[in-house]
Amino acid sequence: MFRISLIWFGAAISIAEILTGASLEGLGLSKGLAVIVLGHIIGCILLVLAGMIGVKNKEGSMKSSALSFGRWGCYFFAIMNIIQLVGWQGIMIFDASYSAEGILKLGKSWWSLIIGLLTVAWIIIGIKHRDKLNVVVMVLLLLLTVVLSVIIFSGIKRGEAGAAAATSSLSFGQGLELSIAMPLSWIPMIADYTYKAKKPVKTTFSACITYSVASMWMYIIGLGAAVITHETRIDQIMLKAGLGAAGLFIIVFSCVTTNFIDAFSCNQSTYALLPEKFFNTDKDKKPSFKGNVRANLPGIIDTIIGTIGAIVFPMENITEFLYFIGSIFAPMISVQIADNFILHHNKKDTKIDAVAAIGWAIGFVVYRVLMKYDFFFGNTLPDMAITIFITIILRKVSLAVVGRKKQQAAA
Repeated sequence: MFRISLIWFGAAISIAEILTGASLEGLGLSKGLAVIVLGHIIGCILLVLAGMIGVKNKEGSMKSSALSFGRWGCYFFAIMNIIQLVGWQGIMIFDASYSAEGILKLGKSWWSLIIGLLTVAWIIIGIKHRDKLNVVVMVLLLLLTVVLSVIIFSGIKRGEAGAAAATSSLSFGQGLELSIAMPLSWIPMIADYTYKAKKPVKTTFSACITYSVASMWMYIIGLGAAVITHETRIDQIMLKAGLGAAGLFIIVFSCVTTNFIDAFSCNQSTYALLPEKFFNTDKDKKPSFKGNVRANLPGIIDTIIGTIGAIVFPMENITEFLYFIGSIFAPMISVQIADNFILHHNKKDTKIDAVAAIGWAIGFVVYRVLMKYDFFFGNTLPDMAITIFITIILRKVSLAVVGRKKQQAAA
């Protein structure tokens, strides 16, 4: 349980989280804190529910989606997850290389290559054989993050916090949506880590709470730094906090530990499409360099593509990417919540579940429509409520139609 929680702590210590927190500067400190806390409470609840579905099914997140969407239906979400994982790899490496370059001039492309290679090395070492190294890195990240927090919060205490940025038009609902978006992006991955644990239920709760609290912390660091300095560049925040080499360590290794989770989840989503034995064919099952490379090939390819993307494409603004994730996975988890916790529906033996597919499609369209309006509670919660309601109605109608046909056939 501790090992898994530590991994999710590493996922939260992320440049993307700090940058997203900094983007809330326009709300000011009090409203910004409110959306961060509320958004992460909502996100934590969704993460726990998604993890429990995997525990119940005793499979990873994408394979567990077959409970609602059918064997073939889960392939679609596995592909969507792989797409978002490639995107996240690119975004994380781009942000980290851009920030690292601001502290130590090597060239952004060289930093992208270095971070990509470190991520591949982290993947090959593997979860079981990286425990001690992981503890050391996490302790260092924790200590340096505490130092950064003290510097930022001391500035707030001294009354250095400025007014909200005048050029920002961010509303409370939009800020809440950005706060929910990060936990929501991990929904297709959480069960990949927790369902095999000795105590899967406790491990799920521990991992979700650890991630949510640490992510909240990162958001607050970004918000606090932006409110004090009106600076949203991580390298400048680190330099103004007096963290040169230490800041560089945070930037690089927070990216590597987060990208490792993306790569591992890419493995699991690929296994939902292709048999795991296709990648792991070592007859003796003993750990080896060659065996680890083969078993983690999807994640390694994901990292390589992300690294190339970070070098070639501009990835400064991730807002639209976050909204894309929300529109795909908010209705997905809504259908699963309705089926697993309200209706207790299980049609894993079905190739494609039409009701779930229609429910998700309506939820997707509703989310995109809601994006045009500014609701106090954002887009995700209204969309999920509508999708859950529609799924329940469709299931009831479907059962009634099937029951009537059975009665007619019997007569």
